[in-house]
Amino acid sequence: MTPLPIYTICVAGELAPSWADWFDGLAISPAGEDTTHLIGQLADQAALHGVLNKIRDLGLTLLSVSVTMAEDETQSHGTPPQTEESHD
Repeated sequence: MTPLPIYTICVAGELAPSWADWFDGLAISPAGEDTTHLIGQLADQAALHGVLNKIRDLGLTLLSVSVTMAEDETQSHGTPPQTEESHD
């Protein structure tokens, strides 16, 4: 199973954590002076566009969107990845 990407969306302004449900469950985190990060996994590009539309509808200024892939669960626990070995 492919892990879902983790999005970090940075907006100008301050949002209360109570907005998290409205933003598809993304965590809302203050990120400095008058800046907020929305962080979490979204199911697909359509979900990302939905969140971006909500940001626009609230009149917030979008500062950045970044994406990272979640680490494989086994690798995050220190288990080395499986590799194929050739036995000639």
